[in-house]
Amino acid sequence: MKRRKFIQNASLSGIGIAVSSSLAKCKPKEESNVKHVVASSSVETKYPLIIATWNVPESTKKAWNVIDEGRSALDAIEEGCMVEEANENGQSVGIGGLPDRDGKVTLDACIMNKEGNYGAVVCKQNIVHPISVARKVMEDTPHVILAGKGAEQFAVSVGFKRENLLTEASRKAWEEWKVKSEYKPIINIENHDTIG
Repeated sequence: MKRRKFIQNASLSGIGIAVSSSLAKCKPKEESNVKHVVASSSVETKYPLIIATWNVPESTKKAWNVIDEGRSALDAIEEGCMVEEANENGQSVGIGGLPDRDGKVTLDACIMNKEGNYGAVVCKQNIVHPISVARKVMEDTPHVILAGKGAEQFAVSVGFKRENLLTEASRKAWEEWKVKSEYKPIINIENHDTIG
Protein backbone atom coordinates (compact mmCIF):
# COMPACT_ATOMS: atom_id res chain seq x y z
CA MET A 1 0.00 0.00 0.00
CA LYS A 2 1.34 3.44 -0.88
CA ARG A 3 2.09 5.83 2.00
CA ARG A 4 -0.44 8.41 0.85
CA LYS A 5 -3.21 5.78 0.67
CA PHE A 6 -2.26 4.36 4.08
CA ILE A 7 -2.35 7.80 5.71
CA GLN A 8 -5.61 8.61 3.94
CA ASN A 9 -7.30 5.44 5.21
CA ALA A 10 -5.92 5.76 8.74
CA SER A 11 -6.84 9.45 8.98
CA LEU A 12 -10.37 9.02 7.67
CA SER A 13 -11.01 6.11 10.04
CA GLY A 14 -9.75 8.07 13.05
CA ILE A 15 -11.71 11.16 12.10
CA GLY A 16 -14.90 9.14 11.71
CA ILE A 17 -14.55 7.58 15.14
CA ALA A 18 -13.60 10.83 16.88
CA VAL A 19 -16.14 13.10 15.21
CA SER A 20 -19.24 10.97 14.70
CA SER A 21 -20.46 11.07 18.29
CA SER A 22 -19.88 14.80 18.71
CA LEU A 23 -21.51 15.73 15.39
CA ALA A 24 -24.63 13.90 16.44
CA LYS A 25 -24.92 16.39 19.29
CA CYS A 26 -24.46 19.63 17.35
CA LYS A 27 -26.82 22.32 16.17
CA PRO A 28 -26.20 25.65 14.43
CA LYS A 29 -26.64 28.84 16.42
CA GLU A 30 -27.03 32.28 14.84
CA GLU A 31 -24.83 34.93 16.41
CA SER A 32 -23.32 37.97 14.71
CA ASN A 33 -24.18 36.52 11.26
CA VAL A 34 -21.85 33.57 11.91
CA LYS A 35 -23.09 30.03 12.39
CA HIS A 36 -21.42 28.42 15.39
CA VAL A 37 -21.88 24.89 16.64
CA VAL A 38 -23.15 24.31 20.17
CA ALA A 39 -23.77 21.07 22.01
CA SER A 40 -27.30 19.72 22.17
CA SER A 41 -28.57 16.21 22.74
CA SER A 42 -31.76 16.23 20.69
CA VAL A 43 -31.36 18.57 17.73
CA GLU A 44 -30.77 17.51 14.14
CA THR A 45 -27.36 18.39 12.68
CA LYS A 46 -27.35 20.83 9.75
CA TYR A 47 -24.59 21.10 7.16
CA PRO A 48 -22.19 22.64 6.38
CA LEU A 49 -20.49 22.98 9.77
CA ILE A 50 -17.35 24.87 10.70
CA ILE A 51 -15.57 23.08 13.54
CA ALA A 52 -12.42 24.32 15.26
CA THR A 53 -10.49 22.41 17.90
CA TRP A 54 -10.00 25.49 20.08
CA ASN A 55 -11.64 28.88 20.51
CA VAL A 56 -10.70 30.84 17.37
CA PRO A 57 -13.86 32.79 16.47
CA GLU A 58 -12.22 35.01 13.84
CA SER A 59 -10.87 31.93 12.08
CA THR A 60 -14.22 30.14 12.07
CA LYS A 61 -15.94 33.33 10.92
CA LYS A 62 -13.53 33.60 7.98
CA ALA A 63 -14.03 29.93 7.12
CA TRP A 64 -17.82 30.36 7.20
CA ASN A 65 -17.62 33.43 4.97
CA VAL A 66 -15.63 31.44 2.40
CA ILE A 67 -18.29 28.69 2.42
CA ASP A 68 -21.04 31.32 2.27
CA GLU A 69 -19.40 32.73 -0.89
CA GLY A 70 -19.84 29.31 -2.50
CA ARG A 71 -16.14 28.45 -2.44
CA SER A 72 -14.68 25.08 -1.49
CA ALA A 73 -14.31 23.59 1.97
CA LEU A 74 -10.58 23.32 1.25
CA ASP A 75 -10.42 27.09 0.67
CA ALA A 76 -12.38 27.62 3.90
CA ILE A 77 -9.97 25.45 5.90
CA GLU A 78 -6.90 27.18 4.50
CA GLU A 79 -8.20 30.72 4.83
CA GLY A 80 -9.66 30.10 8.29
CA CYS A 81 -6.32 28.76 9.53
CA MET A 82 -4.48 31.67 7.94
CA VAL A 83 -6.35 34.10 10.20
CA GLU A 84 -4.85 32.58 13.36
CA GLU A 85 -1.46 32.11 11.68
CA ALA A 86 -1.37 35.88 11.04
CA ASN A 87 -2.48 36.73 14.61
CA GLU A 88 0.71 38.02 16.27
CA ASN A 89 -1.04 38.24 19.63
CA GLY A 90 -2.38 34.68 19.62
CA GLN A 91 1.02 33.12 20.38
CA SER A 92 -0.19 29.76 19.14
CA VAL A 93 0.76 29.34 15.48
CA GLY A 94 2.27 31.43 12.71
CA ILE A 95 3.86 34.77 13.42
CA GLY A 96 4.16 35.30 17.15
CA GLY A 97 3.92 31.59 17.91
CA LEU A 98 5.76 30.53 21.06
CA PRO A 99 9.26 29.27 20.25
CA ASP A 100 10.83 25.92 21.05
CA ARG A 101 13.46 25.57 23.79
CA ASP A 102 16.10 27.03 21.44
CA GLY A 103 14.07 30.16 20.70
CA LYS A 104 12.98 29.09 17.21
CA VAL A 105 9.36 29.29 16.09
CA THR A 106 8.76 25.93 14.40
CA LEU A 107 5.37 25.29 12.85
CA ASP A 108 3.32 22.33 11.68
CA ALA A 109 0.21 22.11 9.55
CA CYS A 110 -1.74 19.49 7.65
CA ILE A 111 -4.67 19.59 5.27
CA MET A 112 -6.79 16.95 3.55
CA ASN A 113 -9.19 17.30 0.63
CA LYS A 114 -12.50 15.47 0.12
CA GLU A 115 -10.76 12.69 -1.85
CA GLY A 116 -8.49 11.98 1.13
CA ASN A 117 -5.37 13.48 -0.44
CA TYR A 118 -3.17 14.87 2.30
CA GLY A 119 -0.32 17.33 2.66
CA ALA A 120 1.66 18.40 5.72
CA VAL A 121 4.68 20.35 6.87
CA VAL A 122 6.36 19.80 10.22
CA CYS A 123 9.07 21.65 12.12
CA LYS A 124 9.03 24.39 9.46
CA GLN A 125 10.51 27.80 10.22
CA ASN A 126 10.37 31.32 8.75
CA ILE A 127 7.12 31.02 6.77
CA VAL A 128 3.98 32.64 8.24
CA HIS A 129 1.35 30.33 6.70
CA PRO A 130 2.22 26.65 7.15
CA ILE A 131 -1.34 25.65 6.16
CA SER A 132 -0.80 27.14 2.70
CA VAL A 133 2.53 25.35 2.35
CA ALA A 134 0.85 22.08 3.39
CA ARG A 135 -1.77 22.61 0.70
CA LYS A 136 0.97 23.14 -1.89
CA VAL A 137 2.64 19.90 -0.74
CA MET A 138 -0.68 18.08 -1.28
CA GLU A 139 -1.52 19.66 -4.63
CA ASP A 140 1.88 20.17 -6.27
CA THR A 141 4.11 17.30 -5.11
CA PRO A 142 4.03 13.51 -4.89
CA HIS A 143 4.90 13.85 -1.17
CA VAL A 144 2.67 13.68 1.89
CA ILE A 145 4.92 15.37 4.47
CA LEU A 146 7.88 17.75 4.20
CA ALA A 147 9.90 18.57 7.31
CA GLY A 148 12.32 21.18 8.62
CA LYS A 149 14.66 22.88 6.16
CA GLY A 150 13.25 20.87 3.26
CA ALA A 151 9.76 22.23 3.99
CA GLU A 152 11.12 25.76 4.20
CA GLN A 153 13.11 25.40 0.96
CA PHE A 154 10.04 24.03 -0.82
CA ALA A 155 7.94 26.96 0.44
CA VAL A 156 10.45 29.50 -0.83
CA SER A 157 10.74 27.70 -4.17
CA VAL A 158 6.98 28.10 -4.75
CA GLY A 159 6.88 31.79 -3.82
CA PHE A 160 6.53 32.06 -0.05
CA LYS A 161 8.67 34.73 1.62
CA ARG A 162 10.94 34.04 4.57
CA GLU A 163 10.03 36.09 7.62
CA ASN A 164 11.18 36.18 11.25
CA LEU A 165 8.26 34.69 13.19
CA LEU A 166 9.59 35.49 16.66
CA THR A 167 7.83 38.61 17.93
CA GLU A 168 9.03 40.62 20.90
CA ALA A 169 6.19 39.27 23.08
CA SER A 170 7.01 35.65 22.19
CA ARG A 171 10.74 36.24 22.71
CA LYS A 172 9.97 37.69 26.15
CA ALA A 173 7.76 34.69 27.05
CA TRP A 174 10.58 32.36 25.95
CA GLU A 175 13.14 34.27 28.06
CA GLU A 176 10.83 33.93 31.09
CA TRP A 177 10.35 30.22 30.39
CA LYS A 178 14.13 29.66 30.27
CA VAL A 179 14.48 30.72 33.92
CA LYS A 180 12.94 27.40 35.06
CA SER A 181 12.80 25.51 31.74
CA GLU A 182 9.76 23.54 32.90
CA TYR A 183 7.91 21.48 30.34
CA LYS A 184 4.21 21.77 31.08
CA PRO A 185 2.19 20.86 28.00
CA ILE A 186 -1.19 22.53 27.87
CA ILE A 187 -3.57 20.43 25.84
CA ASN A 188 -6.95 21.39 24.37
CA ILE A 189 -7.26 24.95 25.57
CA GLU A 190 -7.83 28.16 23.62
CA ASN A 191 -5.81 29.39 20.64
CA HIS A 192 -5.35 26.59 18.18
CA ASP A 193 -5.83 26.65 14.43
CA THR A 194 -7.40 23.30 13.63
CA ILE A 195 -10.42 23.97 11.45
CA GLY A 196 -12.40 21.42 9.54
